[in-house]
Amino acid sequence: MRCSGFDATTGAFVEISGATVLDGVEEQIGAPPAQGTFLAPGFIDIQVNGYAGADFCDPTTPLAAIEYAIEVILSTGVTRFFPTVITNSPDQILGALRNIVKARRELPHGRAMEAIHVEGPHISPYDGPRGAHPKAWVRPPSIDEFERWQEAAEGNVRLVTLSAEWPEAPAYIEHLVSQGVVVAIGHQQPSHQQIELAVRAGATLSTHLGNGVHKDLPRHPNYLWQQLAQDRLAASLIADGVHLGQDFLDVAVRAKGVERAVLITDAAMPTGCAPGDYKLGEVEVTLHAATPERAARITLRHEDRLAASALAFPQGIENLMRLAHLSLRDAITMATRNPARVGRISGRQRGLQPGERADVVEFNFDPAAKTIGVVRTWLDGELVFARA
Repeated sequence: MRCSGFDATTGAFVEISGATVLDGVEEQIGAPPAQGTFLAPGFIDIQVNGYAGADFCDPTTPLAAIEYAIEVILSTGVTRFFPTVITNSPDQILGALRNIVKARRELPHGRAMEAIHVEGPHISPYDGPRGAHPKAWVRPPSIDEFERWQEAAEGNVRLVTLSAEWPEAPAYIEHLVSQGVVVAIGHQQPSHQQIELAVRAGATLSTHLGNGVHKDLPRHPNYLWQQLAQDRLAASLIADGVHLGQDFLDVAVRAKGVERAVLITDAAMPTGCAPGDYKLGEVEVTLHAATPERAARITLRHEDRLAASALAFPQGIENLMRLAHLSLRDAITMATRNPARVGRISGRQRGLQPGERADVVEFNFDPAAKTIGVVRTWLDGELVFARA
């Protein structure tokens, strides 16, 4: 691969080259073009439940549907993502894991599925923090169950989200961390002590902080303030303008600091599809079209309760700039280096540097409107998307 543009994090006009890894990143001498494109490491999304009609939680999803979803995801500039499997029966979770690793192994671009995120089933059983996860399948943490997941997933479970409120949580977290798995807490109503015990055991992330919580909370203390204040926890954030209000998104990024904040979509199967009714496993949902007043969203059918996100990753970057008042550089950091570090993705933690994987996205950027448009995407140096 070979391309040139403005490095989105340094502002320098550079030419980059390489095969599966970047060999050269050279700043160009002389006046740069007045209307050049921008370059960044390929975006990383560590929470994708489904996309473009493919449900990663469904063991029966055809590989052709998963490949199409990957192609659409690549067109958004995302080059690595964690397909995410949510709360379900033991057999359904194992089946979904097997289906994902088969797709990862056999599909032309299956390697874009860097690793797997299991969100639940060890979450809070209570309305509010449980979110849209089916209550019937919520259960306590089980090391034996985790080992069955990892066997089915051929060792590719990299991230697990659970509630810190379970008495079994600290021992469970310690075991997973000893196996090289990243542990996040979320969909929970823990006490102060339970959060502290989870962090001491090795939890390092709050999953979609600000969501999967009670509608009403005490002013203080409450489990949101504590996670915001806990420096040992990074936080993933759904920046779609729907899941989080502008003030909370702004405060969360300030509290965590850009270095501990991670952009995610939490997208589900209807994302990118026509508005209408869909089914996510046992859960009936509706995809609502975007309006001038409100972004596209996915809710439980006949309710206004959010069930997942319909966010495309570039719009999340735009919202970080518009709603959280971030620079392009900081928004790109939350979309690339931070998720690589939090998700322990090798070869992706130093930005556009020689020796890093040749995952690159080229995009147009309008600084006045704070919009970006993906032009080309490379995965391991292979051009996998080019705008017509």
